[in-house]
Order: sequence, then C-alpha cells, then structure tokens
Amino acid sequence: MQLQQLQYFVAVAESRHFTRAAELVHVAQPSLSQQIKALERELGADLFLRARGNITLTDAGEALLPLARRILADADTARHEVQELVQLRRGRVRLGATPSLCTGLLPDVLRAFHNRYPGIRLLIEEGGSHDLVRELARGALDLALIVLPLPPSSPALTTEEVLREDLVVVSSPEAPAPGHGGRVVRIADLASERLVMFRHGYDLRELTVAACRAEGFEPDFAVEGGEMDAVLGFVRAGLGVAVVPRMVATRAGLSLRVTPLARPGLHRTIALAHRTDVAPPRAARELQRMLRQR
Repeated sequence: MQLQQLQYFVAVAESRHFTRAAELVHVAQPSLSQQIKALERELGADLFLRARGNITLTDAGEALLPLARRILADADTARHEVQELVQLRRGRVRLGATPSLCTGLLPDVLRAFHNRYPGIRLLIEEGGSHDLVRELARGALDLALIVLPLPPSSPALTTEEVLREDLVVVSSPEAPAPGHGGRVVRIADLASERLVMFRHGYDLRELTVAACRAEGFEPDFAVEGGEMDAVLGFVRAGLGVAVVPRMVATRAGLSLRVTPLARPGLHRTIALAHRTDVAPPRAARELQRMLRQR
C-alpha cells in the first residue's frame, strides 16, 4: 500500500468522480484508475461501486476512508516536521480554538509567537470543542484549545490545563442593568432577562442553559444561533444579555456593561490538547510552551 494510492483513493471518495479526482491530484485519469485497482487487489476488496455517472463507496471503502485521511495527515505532519530548520525558521502550526479563545486568549500569544518565529505559518481553525476533538483525532490539527471536560467518547488525547476563567454577564449600557441593577447577577436573575444565545454545539451555550435549568427555569432567548462576534454585536444593540468569558468581555471595552455573576458563579476550564499517539511538531511544541507562559 502506497501513500500515493491512498491519496488517489481519498480524492475519488471526496469528488465521487475519477476524472475530477485525477485533475485534483494532477495525474492522468488512466494512471489514477490503475493505482486504485492495484490498491483494491492488495486489499482484496472493491472500494467503489462504479456505475455510469455515479461513483459510491463500498462498505470496505467507507471503512478505509477515515483511516486513509488519518494516514495522509500523519505523513504530511512528518514531512513538515522533517522540513523544519534547526532555528524554527520555517514550518507551520495547525491550531484549533473555540471562537471565544480566538477573540480573548490567542491574539497576544500569537503576536508574540509570530514576532519570535516569523517564518512559521499559523493555521487557525475555529470551532466548538467537540468539532476540534474530531479534527485532532483525524490528524487535521497539531494542537487545540478546548473546554474541559472532554466528551465521554473522545479519542485518546493528552490534555494540559492552561486557564480557568470566570464567566460574566454583558449587556448594553443603554439598557436597564441586569439583576435589578445590583453589583452582581445571580443565575436566578436571568429568568427575567432575554438572552442572546450562541449556536448549538457551543460550549458556552450548553453551560449557560444547564445553569439556568439547575435553578429551575428555561432561559428565554431573544436571539440565538450566533458566533461570538455576532452575540456581542446583538448585545450592544440592546437585544438582550449574554453570558461570556471575562477575557472576551474585557476586550470588548466600554461598549458593553460587564456584571460579575454572584458566587459560586460560572467558570470554564481551558486545556491544550493533542493526540496521545503523535508528538506535536517542533513548532507546535514551542507554541505550547508560550501558551503555558502567557
């Protein structure tokens, strides 16, 4: 089994068309077809059901696809690791993070990293923790900043806590202050507020809704479905209040009123994660170190 064969297989599986796949991998279509057939002979199973104008995966093809993607991603990581020069003058880091961390924690750290290692490309993927865990598992990311705890069905990941952050309530300065204008807001006070809520799959959404239900009420959503920037914008417009990380609220500046939650409040734990079975590339390890020392 050759990496080239797996690359051709993934191209056909994703495009569902032999000619388009050949164009994607820059090879003649007959050569691609021959390599796919050679791979099928070696595996002893057909990978595709071939019908005119309709290419679908067999059960064997469905089983091979995630493994092939992971093998190719690992090979790509190894290639980049070897290509890095001794002084980290070249390379890349593929980092995943939740949108709130991209807004709050990462800008200063990435600026410092880029100033020290300007030749290292930083590839950032925003997503919810569940999505980032899947991307780590398939080898598409070197590192990810995720919210603990991990889902029960998570793959084998090594995690290191880097931040424990308070959550606060943000509101428009032009709207009445939440919690009857007090210095703090109780979770129970949110029962009388309309919330601007994140989309499904957002860790902050799940944490806020669970806290409200623990107080015996269902939160009332004025708007839901946004990412971090959209949520902050809707709050500024006076559509409702939102529960966000303190770091994000601080960066928002004077355009939002920030009210702490009454004790014990709400918190989230941020961890840096990578696959247990694959050591991060050297450049990623250096970014790990800088995140620890932020």
